[in-house]
Amino acid sequence: MPAARRPLARPTCPPVHLAVRPLVSALLVALAGPAFAATNLATDPATDAATVAAASKAAARRQPPLSCRPANWRAPAEGLRLAPRSAADATLLSFEADRLEGSIGSQLRATGRVQLQRGEMALQADELEYGLANDRLRARGDVQLLRGEDRFAGAELDIDTERVTGHVLKPRYHFALTDAGGRAERIDFLGPNRLEVSGSSYSSCKVGDDETPPWVLTARRIRLDFNTNEGLAEGAVLRFQDVPILALPVLSFPVTEDRKSGWLPPSIDLSTTNGLVVAVPYYWNIAPNYDATLTPTISLKRGAGLDSEFRYLQPRLSGETALAWLPQDQLAGRDRWAARWDHRGQLGSDVDIDGHLLRVSDDAYWNDGLRGASNLTPRLLGSQARAQQRRSLRLGVIGPVDQWLYASAQTWQVLQSSDSSGTITAPYRRMPQVGARWAGLGSELEWSLQAEANRFEHEDPTLTKGSRAHLLGTLAWHLGDGGWQLTPRLRFNAAAYDMDQALSDGRRRASRFIPTVSLDSSWTFDRPLTLFGRALTQTLEPRLLYVQTPWREQSALPNFDSAALDFNATTVFHDAAFSGVDRVADTQGVTAGLTTRFIDAGSGVELGRLGLAQRYLLRDQRITGDGVPLTQRFSDVLLLGSTSAIARWSLGSTVQYNPEISRVTRSTGTVTYSPGPFRTVHASYSFQRDASEQYALGWQWPVLGRGAPLSLPAGAAAQANTALRAAGGSSGSSGSGGSGGSCEGTLYTVGRIDYSKRERRVSGALAGFEYDAGCWIGRVVAERRSTGASAATSRLMLQLELVGLSRLALGSNPLSALKDNIPGYRLLRERGSASGSSSTSVGDGGSAEP
Repeated sequence: MPAARRPLARPTCPPVHLAVRPLVSALLVALAGPAFAATNLATDPATDAATVAAASKAAARRQPPLSCRPANWRAPAEGLRLAPRSAADATLLSFEADRLEGSIGSQLRATGRVQLQRGEMALQADELEYGLANDRLRARGDVQLLRGEDRFAGAELDIDTERVTGHVLKPRYHFALTDAGGRAERIDFLGPNRLEVSGSSYSSCKVGDDETPPWVLTARRIRLDFNTNEGLAEGAVLRFQDVPILALPVLSFPVTEDRKSGWLPPSIDLSTTNGLVVAVPYYWNIAPNYDATLTPTISLKRGAGLDSEFRYLQPRLSGETALAWLPQDQLAGRDRWAARWDHRGQLGSDVDIDGHLLRVSDDAYWNDGLRGASNLTPRLLGSQARAQQRRSLRLGVIGPVDQWLYASAQTWQVLQSSDSSGTITAPYRRMPQVGARWAGLGSELEWSLQAEANRFEHEDPTLTKGSRAHLLGTLAWHLGDGGWQLTPRLRFNAAAYDMDQALSDGRRRASRFIPTVSLDSSWTFDRPLTLFGRALTQTLEPRLLYVQTPWREQSALPNFDSAALDFNATTVFHDAAFSGVDRVADTQGVTAGLTTRFIDAGSGVELGRLGLAQRYLLRDQRITGDGVPLTQRFSDVLLLGSTSAIARWSLGSTVQYNPEISRVTRSTGTVTYSPGPFRTVHASYSFQRDASEQYALGWQWPVLGRGAPLSLPAGAAAQANTALRAAGGSSGSSGSGGSGGSCEGTLYTVGRIDYSKRERRVSGALAGFEYDAGCWIGRVVAERRSTGASAATSRLMLQLELVGLSRLALGSNPLSALKDNIPGYRLLRERGSASGSSSTSVGDGGSAEP
């Protein structure tokens, strides 16, 4: 594979592998010393021993303690420190001991408080022998070893560092990068790249010598061969609260970052539509740039199925294809399937291509919650193929010009509901779409021109089909400075149609040209202001927009892609009333607005704003979204406001008020209270007259334990947190999720509830608990989702996160649901932290997240 081509970023190991790899790689580098580092790691600078040590140091400085530490707990070699060394003497070997004897160039023997240091490695023992001729190191007694920030201890160390053979008896270890460690009965080094570990254990839970950690991973024997990238663990068992939750009599795994074929962790899904579903993925490492995952599944309600995913990576293209197949669904009585394909590539140096395909077997696929069809719009599945070329040109007096040439094809699959009230009209298919766009931007002038041709198809025979060619252009002149701006703008929209059927006026061909002239002006005034003893800057920002578009007859023309724009704070100052190309509103009117902002004079942070805007029509608008002419001169008044001036609170609201009926036609409001990390309550309200009225409440809040709210005055609470940090712990709002340096866990409640007042029912609910015990996190989350006026599906999501090892999920990953539905939600363990640096998440379908 060429050097420029990177291997696929597919994690290949079950969670138990992640304990094995940090253990053996760190022990090899630390115990075998620089000889092994030169033999095995020099080929990859990213894994050089000094680099690993530097990363460990950075992670340790950056992160707070991630798990509770009893008063009597100490890491191996905690009292051992590295003396400063320059780059020149990093390889020098230095001894300190009560007694040092031997002959120069032959054998050295040190006894009594012996310390040895070479570069980033320091060793302490009661007795040490070092053979300079054969580079053999023997240490006995209380052997303590420090390699960077990683620490080890053992009863006896005997290593031939040249041939990398020997053993370590009863080693204990602790890795700074994962803040975790464990024990082993014996480690035997069998050569530069081979070793055997007997009786190993691994955990991030800090307990006393005679206590059992809440979770621990053990293996009876581990054999490793770095030359063949082969590891074999016998009797691997993962225990939680002394109960085995994952056991494998024999486990084969990779011992380097290279991928390896093998079974991934199983996943279990619980839902009302499918019952209990068990999936066991098998990863197939086909080649450095090809891999596949095959996942047999079994559902108690629906039967057996198979999911497959194939990924490929070439120097100029990459992609994934997946197929979920459920033959003979026992509930539906037919085959069910979902197919997905995503492709990205490049032709030459400036042509980008991409393709996306998503299809399912039937309309009920989304409602049944089957695998393989997750999509932002679950009932509207789009497929598209596209190619685009971008170039920068210089055209004489015109100057620099950006040019885009593109071609695409787009189609849709709409999953209709059995309820006629839930019928969706599919968008038109573009088969094909070709076009070009040019744009230039000078110091004052801005212009663009787009030419495009489309062929529109639709599966509904009653809808008009045909072709359209259009030309869109704009020219703007920007005048002014920071205090004022004046922008005259000229736009035009020209389109020609060639239809398969005759239009309502009998024509099959038609064309039209519609210009739009606008003048946009805005000013900014500011003044110093003091409110409640706080220095502020208040701005006053009036804005005026004039738009004129002549009327052109369009009622007989087809409408392939246009829809009326919503009236909101963004579109109120827009010079068009429709999206797309086919409809252009005849408008002659003025939009006026006024905004005032309050800015902290010291930090520049905006603390609040208030604004209002309204349109005034100078004549009736005949072309509207519903076809009814608009004769009302004054539009609704749009009012908006937001503030974060109150500590821990943020508020925002928009109100659309109709002066003719003296009523609010639409309004939204949000309130967020967030006194610190992992403490958020968010409430929202939305109202649209004669349509909907919705309430929503979302939260993440500690209820029990160290992270729970303190019932103390603010000053006393601050003093308590300061004292806690001084004692080596962390306050409830620390980055460690509130468990910090205390062995007391924290229980959080999380959730979101959506309530429809118009329908008088809960339209969606998500609720559960998170428990942070310091070295492990448990999540239990239940979700109920509406799929129709009187139908809903429910699912239960369980997750066990072992800090420093992995996340094990039963069912769909609850973290995705929590992050997507709860505003302000924060992970108790952020990605990239010391706890997550070497961990892998097991998410939906049992596939591992990179």
